[in-house]
Amino acid sequence: MSSTFNHLREPLPLGSRTLKHRINFGAHTANMSVDGLPMERHLGYYAARAEGGAAMIVVEPVPVHRTGVLTRGNFRHDDDAVIPHFREITKACHEYGAVMIQQLYHVGAHGDWDNSYEPNWSPSGLPSMHDTDGSHAMSVDEIREIVASFADAARRAQRAGFDGCELMAAYNALIEQFWSPATNMRGDAYGGSFENRMRFSNEVLSRIREETGPDFIIGMAISVDPAYPEVLSLDQQQRIAAWHDERALFDYVTVGTGGYFDFTRLIPTVLYEDKLGASYAEAIKRVVKHARVQAESHIRTAENADYVIASGQADMVSIVRGQIADPQLANKAIQGKPDDIRPCISCNHQCWGRRSRDYWISCLINPSAGREFEWGTEPYPGAEVAKDILVVGAGPAGLEASRVAAMRGHRVTLVEASGELGGQFRLAGQQPRRGQILDFLRWYEGQLDRLNVDLRYNSPVDADDVRSFGADSIVLATGSQPAESGYQRVLPGVKRLPGVDAANVFSVEDVMNRAVRPGDRVLLLDDTGTWRGVGTAWYLAERGHKVCLVTPDPYVGRELTRTSADIPLRETLSRLGAEFITNSVLRSWAGGSATLYNFMTATESRREFDTLVLACVNEPQTWLEEELRGAPLILHAIGDCVSPRQAPAAIYEGRRLGLKL
Repeated sequence: MSSTFNHLREPLPLGSRTLKHRINFGAHTANMSVDGLPMERHLGYYAARAEGGAAMIVVEPVPVHRTGVLTRGNFRHDDDAVIPHFREITKACHEYGAVMIQQLYHVGAHGDWDNSYEPNWSPSGLPSMHDTDGSHAMSVDEIREIVASFADAARRAQRAGFDGCELMAAYNALIEQFWSPATNMRGDAYGGSFENRMRFSNEVLSRIREETGPDFIIGMAISVDPAYPEVLSLDQQQRIAAWHDERALFDYVTVGTGGYFDFTRLIPTVLYEDKLGASYAEAIKRVVKHARVQAESHIRTAENADYVIASGQADMVSIVRGQIADPQLANKAIQGKPDDIRPCISCNHQCWGRRSRDYWISCLINPSAGREFEWGTEPYPGAEVAKDILVVGAGPAGLEASRVAAMRGHRVTLVEASGELGGQFRLAGQQPRRGQILDFLRWYEGQLDRLNVDLRYNSPVDADDVRSFGADSIVLATGSQPAESGYQRVLPGVKRLPGVDAANVFSVEDVMNRAVRPGDRVLLLDDTGTWRGVGTAWYLAERGHKVCLVTPDPYVGRELTRTSADIPLRETLSRLGAEFITNSVLRSWAGGSATLYNFMTATESRREFDTLVLACVNEPQTWLEEELRGAPLILHAIGDCVSPRQAPAAIYEGRRLGLKL
């Protein structure tokens, strides 16, 4: 066996169980329940990660009480109806040797009335950081009710076949709210002194142990929020962990980052360094003697994980987004096949991005996430009849269609007009801090080579080429191109920006292709609110250009809010000297000056710039499909040539078609 990742391969005793290695699939909200019950989507999702080799799976947080519900997809609290459904999940995952844990939570002040229709219960009645609601300061009897609800939920988990439970104190949930003097201002036995502030978690953990017995694993999830140390500092977290450890109240502690006060570090995007949570786990590990320590937070890769274990920063590692992106990550790592792992790009687009909109989660680079019960898992079964497939265009849609079709046994030829694969997705990977996209494209290159896809670079084709190729099926993935009209969504009557034909007007594609040299003073018109605009603005500002970004939105990067990347992006651009003009449109461009209109104040202004860069919605490249229409060919169009959208749509359509061919 390969010597790669020897530290990850080591088994780890944990309570009454032994983990087969050190890579776990930690708790996160998949938001997949149906009427509060885990059904086939949820079963398929977790079973795929167990089949993929995860040593321990922590199934997403289950609210323990009616006053602590946060999302639409949460499971029923206080209802035994969930037991048989969860039992199906634990049974399926146990067959692959996964230790199964259920996370239990109450978010205290930070619940969501729109989902719970109950007031949020908290130690001291402080406002929520989730919305603008206040909370209800619990009475002693209500505290006892919550303690009992935790114990009932743990007993329910045990009956459902779970090997243990993990209590969520992280992100300033209810348990942490009792711990922190910033959120616990009680004057009774549950507040004031350090020992009093520990009383609630002590009672919860002790009650769970009484109810479930010595063999039931008990974990605690905590997080360190360096942006708000006054809420609970690392030193305080160390003292709290040591206090509980001395009393053997839990078997392990999971250490993450961020929280409800700072969402940006809760699920870190590409703007944050790898292994973000490892140093905090290391600090906790220094003070505990009984409990195992699990590190999480942007431990993206098997290489990251092995380093964390080898350096003694933690006993085990949770890789969540990495195993959403590739359910087989653990198996591939343990088997010494790191190059075969589909690399997470830390985009948050379809995991946290969909969850933030209260949808069930998926993955930009793995659209099978959440669809395992429909699409199955890789490797996909072979096609009944092997066909000759011609794919035109090696952007995300064409790459994924080619990969999946070849995996199923088809003979695939992929032609690309340029000398590189990736299309506009490659340009995105050239923006600052987005090099993970280029890693992903290198992964595609390796996969296509292993699958014997005939990849032809610098091979533009026309309709005659396609007709004469002799393929059984033609896949058109010709993408989109800049519209070059300067059309702005909030000016629907203006089809073409006055002055857009000037020589110093470029698209973001022109800039990221390095096909042009913008002047010193750049006006970037961002009509999308996505990475196309703000990422290009960052690229230009980093190179010394004075960038002014104008957007019709009330703030820069509006479409990135779902990923939690928008705030640190605005901070970065501000540090680089970029100027933001919001709630505004570009009325006209006069070659060296711009007429801007603020529709909030109904005022017009004129500003001088050297260059105008357009980040507007692209136009689909449909010319090849139009020329082939009516020909006796089996044609399929996917991705941006159907409708310009973001990368998740292209990869989704590529996989869906590859499974059907």
